[in-house]
Amino acid sequence: MEMCSQGELAEKQVAPKDAAMMQMEENSMLGHTQKGCAAAAMESAAMKNENAGFVGHEDINAKDGVTIKETELPGKHIITESVGDEVVGQYSQAAPLSSGPYSASQQSGNAGEITIGEALEATALTAGKKPVEWSDAAAIQAAEVRATARTSIMPGGVAAAAQSAATLNARATKKEDKTKLGDILSNATEKLASDKPATRRDAEGVTGAEMRNDPNLTTHPAGVAASVAAAARLNQSHK
Repeated sequence: MEMCSQGELAEKQVAPKDAAMMQMEENSMLGHTQKGCAAAAMESAAMKNENAGFVGHEDINAKDGVTIKETELPGKHIITESVGDEVVGQYSQAAPLSSGPYSASQQSGNAGEITIGEALEATALTAGKKPVEWSDAAAIQAAEVRATARTSIMPGGVAAAAQSAATLNARATKKEDKTKLGDILSNATEKLASDKPATRRDAEGVTGAEMRNDPNLTTHPAGVAASVAAAARLNQSHK
C-alpha cells in the first residue's frame, strides 16, 4: 500500500525546472515518478504559475536543490521529499523499495540511476516550449547514439524526429508553427531501442554536440545537454 502526503506547494512559486529536478530525483531514488506525490504536484503548480505569469519556463527557484531521504521503520519505508529545507511531501511503502515498480534503468540492472532517455524526457519539462534548432537535434542525436550504442540514426527514433523538426523549423516563419522540444521528447524512452544510465562522459559528449552546432557555441541553460549533465551528476552522487 502506498500513500503520499503533500506540503503546501500552492503558496510557493514553483518553476518548471524545479519540478523537473524533483522528477529526476524521484526516478533516481524510487525508480519511477510517484503519481500524486511531490514531482507531479510540483509540475502542476509550475504549469499554473507559468500560465499566470509568476515564473518563466526556464526559471529555477529551488536554489538549494531538492532532496529525497529514506527512513526505515518496522514494516515500511518512509520517503521524505524536500525543496531546500522545506518538506513538500512524504511517501510510505509497506514492501521494500526494491520490490516496487521498476524504471528502465532498474530493469537493465542499474537500480536507482537516471537513464539518458529519462533525462531527455525531463527536457520536455524544462525546455518543452523551445522550438527545435540544429543544436538541439545534434544534442539529441548524440544522446541517442550513447543510449543505444548505435552510430547511425534510427528511422522513427527520437534523433530522426528532432532532425526533421529542425529542418522544418528553419523554414517556418511563425514561432507558433514550429515544432517544440516537448513535442519530440515527451516520450523519448519509448523511441529508444535501448537505454542506459547517464554518465559524465555521456554528458560531455552531448554538451559538445550541442555547443558545436550552436551559432554562439553555447548550450541552452535548460536544454538537452543540461538535463543529461544533471542526470549524470545525480547518478554519480548516489554511487
